[in-house]
Amino acid sequence: MYRKDGENYFIVDAHVALWDARPENQRNIHGKQFIDCFYDYHRNLSPESELWPYEDYLYYGGERLMKDLFVDGYVDHAIFQPARLGAFYRTGFGQTEEAFALTRKHPGKLTYNHCFDPRFEEAGLRQLREDAARFGLKGVKLYTAEWKGDSRGYQLDDPWTYRYLEACRELGIRNIHIHKGPTIRPLDRDAFDVADVDRAATDFTDLNFVVEHCGLPRLEDFCWIATQEPNVHAGLAVAIPFMHTRPRYFAQIIGELLYWLGEDRVQFSSDYALWTPKWLVERFVDFRIPEDMTDEYPQLTVAQKKKILGLNAAAMYGIEVPAEGRLSESAVA
Repeated sequence: MYRKDGENYFIVDAHVALWDARPENQRNIHGKQFIDCFYDYHRNLSPESELWPYEDYLYYGGERLMKDLFVDGYVDHAIFQPARLGAFYRTGFGQTEEAFALTRKHPGKLTYNHCFDPRFEEAGLRQLREDAARFGLKGVKLYTAEWKGDSRGYQLDDPWTYRYLEACRELGIRNIHIHKGPTIRPLDRDAFDVADVDRAATDFTDLNFVVEHCGLPRLEDFCWIATQEPNVHAGLAVAIPFMHTRPRYFAQIIGELLYWLGEDRVQFSSDYALWTPKWLVERFVDFRIPEDMTDEYPQLTVAQKKKILGLNAAAMYGIEVPAEGRLSESAVA
């Protein structure tokens, strides 16, 4: 738990990964393109003191993950959001077995969400049911721009995707996390468009749709969808490190999200290991809207920061929050 100026912040990192992008796991040139693009995001949006060597970035393992998140990073609970990317990596990008083993070893600290691809049709549906039982799934992570054969993406409102969402409903998988943000080479930008969230959220009102990266660079489109769909939430992965390089841009992002969605539907995410949570948590607690922007965007309150940093995701996933990390009655009121 992070403590600053007499306040306690319960931290849920709602988007972390344990990946393997080493050359021996790269299936083709696209595997290298993908991790190189990830590293560019890391290098260009991180403080110099937080930069990793490229070789460390390719694969870091569970021991380092636990240290970076829970020893150094103030995190109380973290949620794996894996990307498979089977067209680019031999054993997949996100390491299912290693991440799940880590989750079982640290059940109070980690939640494992899995992934599905509706283009596997009936076989994939059977696999989803098996995965739900094995992993005890509360959520899934969807990568709508993932390649499969000649297909370079799918949409949330495709007929087969609807069948998978119906299965999620039956299986009690209520939290649907979707990468809807900046593209990563070599994936196609348009395959991450947020428009398909609108129809899916309308037709599955009993599911939560967490739009990771809050739709960037389509923030306005996302906000117009989310304001009319109360089951649509925003994940701050990729958006939050702009506190360092473009603080005014981040002020606009967080200001728009709070205006349109409110403080209860925004979640902190480091997107580890794109970034480590320590500096993000520290800077977000200290973050202030620039004074010349406060006519449009009011300052964030301590209560709002506490909700975003952990309490919102904790409520969604049923994670117990210690008494010292909860909001006071006056803050709730």
